[in-house]
Amino acid sequence: MTRPALPVRLALLAATALVAAPAHAQSLGYENLDGGDASAATGSRNGGTGAMRTTVRPYIEAVQNVLWELAPGDDVLTYSSLAAGVDVALRGRRTEGAISVRYERRISQSDRVADGDTLSGLARVRHDLIPRTLSVEAGALATRTNIGIGGASAINALATNDAVSQIYSVYAGPALSTNVGDVAVSASYLIGYNRLEQDNVLQGSAGQPLNDIFDDSFVQSGQISAGIAPGTVLPVGVTASGSFFQEDISNLDQRVRDLRGGVQVTYPVTQTLAVVGAIGYEDVEISSRDAVRDGTGAAVIGADGRFVTDTSRPRQLAYETSGLTWDAGVMWRPSRRTALSAFVGRRYDSTTYYGSFSYVPDARSQLTIAASDTVSGFGGQVTRALRDLPTDFDVTRNPFNGQIGGCANGSQSGGCVNNALSSVSSAVFRARSVNGIYSRQIGRMTAGIGAGYIRRSFIARADSVLAAANGVIDESYYVNAGLNGPIDRRSSFSISAYSAWFQPGTSGAGNTTAIGANAAYFRNLTDRLAASAAVGIDSFNQTLLEDQTIASGLVGLRYSF
Repeated sequence: MTRPALPVRLALLAATALVAAPAHAQSLGYENLDGGDASAATGSRNGGTGAMRTTVRPYIEAVQNVLWELAPGDDVLTYSSLAAGVDVALRGRRTEGAISVRYERRISQSDRVADGDTLSGLARVRHDLIPRTLSVEAGALATRTNIGIGGASAINALATNDAVSQIYSVYAGPALSTNVGDVAVSASYLIGYNRLEQDNVLQGSAGQPLNDIFDDSFVQSGQISAGIAPGTVLPVGVTASGSFFQEDISNLDQRVRDLRGGVQVTYPVTQTLAVVGAIGYEDVEISSRDAVRDGTGAAVIGADGRFVTDTSRPRQLAYETSGLTWDAGVMWRPSRRTALSAFVGRRYDSTTYYGSFSYVPDARSQLTIAASDTVSGFGGQVTRALRDLPTDFDVTRNPFNGQIGGCANGSQSGGCVNNALSSVSSAVFRARSVNGIYSRQIGRMTAGIGAGYIRRSFIARADSVLAAANGVIDESYYVNAGLNGPIDRRSSFSISAYSAWFQPGTSGAGNTTAIGANAAYFRNLTDRLAASAAVGIDSFNQTLLEDQTIASGLVGLRYSF
C-alpha cells in the first residue's frame, strides 16, 4: 500500500492530546512463591540506586483441565496442555522494561475441545540512547479473543467456543526531550502494526449485516513541541506543538489521517493551580474504497469472510473536517501524590471532554481515573492502549488458558487494553472512553478493582458496502476485580472476577455479556518445581445465540529454570 507524504499543513499544527492509562492490581502466581522480594522478581524500581537488575525466568508447564459444560449442554470435557514461557524484568540506568511470553499446545481428550497452538504475551521496553535526552521504546501484545455477533470481543476465550481469533500488535519508535536555552523541546515518532487472525467468526442472521471483522493495519503517529515555562520570559508559559496520526487499514483500504497543531498558554493561578487555554488548527480525513461487486451488484466476500476491496477505483472521502480548534481547562497538583487535569474544547467539529485524575496517598494504594476522545480504527486503539502500559508491569494471566487478563500493573502506574479490544469491527470510529482503577495493599495481600466504558461512533461512506455501519454507535463496559497474597512461605492464592457488556447498536444484533470468576492455589514443592490447582466458572451470553456456561478445574506443575 502506497503512503503519500503528509501535507504541508502539518506546519500549522496544534493541540494538546491526553491519553489515559488506568491501573489494575495484578494476580499473584508462580513468580511470587520463592518467599523472596516480590519487587525483585517483577522488575520494580530498584530503590533509586540505578543499578541494573535483570530477572529472566524461563519455565515449562504441564496442566490437566476438566470442563463441565452447564449450558447449553451437560457434558464433561477434558484436555491437557503443555506450555513454555519466559518472564523478563529489566531495570537499569538506561534500560527498563518487562516481557512476558507464553506458548501453549492444547491436546484434546474430547471431541468438542480442538487441538491447537496459542501464543500470548505482553512486552514494553524503553532504552535511553542518550540519558534524559534521546530514547527508543517498543511494545508488543498477543492474545486470543472470542468474537460474537456485532463485532463483540471477549478476551477470556472459552475452551469450547470455536469462534476464537488471535490478536497481535507491535510498535516501536524514538522520543527526544531536551532544552535549547530556556526552550524545552520534545518530539516523538511511532510506527505500529496490528493484525487479527480469525477462525469461524460468527455472522449475523439472515437479513442482518455481516460482521466485517478487522484484518490488519499500519499505524503512525508523531508530535513535536517547543515551549517556555511560566516566569522564564513571560509570566505565562507558552508552548507551540504539532501532531499527526495516520492509520492505514487493509479492510476496504480505509485510511484515517488526523493532523493538528497550535499554541497553548498556561497561567499559574497559584503554586498548585494553573489555567490552560489553547487555540489551533485541525485537519481530519477518513477515506476508503468500496468492495468488488458481482453481476447483481452484491458485494463480493473473500475466503476469509471479509469484503474484497475494489482497487480499480480511487479512494473516496467518508469524513472530512478542518478549521480552528480550542481547548480550555485546569491543571491542579497540590502535591506530588495528587494530580488533576480537566479540559473541554472543540475537536472533530464538535465538543470534546478529556482529562485525568491520579491520587497516590502512600506506597500501598493508588487511584486513577481518565477520559479520552480519539478517532481511529481498531488497530489505532490497541496501539495507543499498549503504549500507555507501564514498562515495569506484572501481567494477569487466566489460570485455565494462560491468556493475559487485559490489565498490567507497575510500581507507579498501570494500564488496561480491555476497552481497545472490546470490538473488532473493521470500520473507523470516534471513541470516547473513561477508565478508573483503585488498588490497595492490605497487609501482605493486594486488592484491586477497575472499570471502564467506551462509546464508538462508526464512520463510513453512505454509498459504500459499509453504509450500514455509518452512524452506528456501540457501547462497551468492563469491570475487573482481584485479591491475591501469600498464605505462607511456600504457598499463595489468587482470586479474580471479571464482567464485560457489549451493546452493538445495530438493530437485531443483540447484546453480549461475558462474566466469570476463578480461584487458584500455588505451592512450591522444591526450589524450582511448583504445583497449582484452580477452579472457575465462565459464561458467554449472546441475545441471538444459546448461552454458554462452563465450570472449570485444573491441576498443574511448573518447572522454572
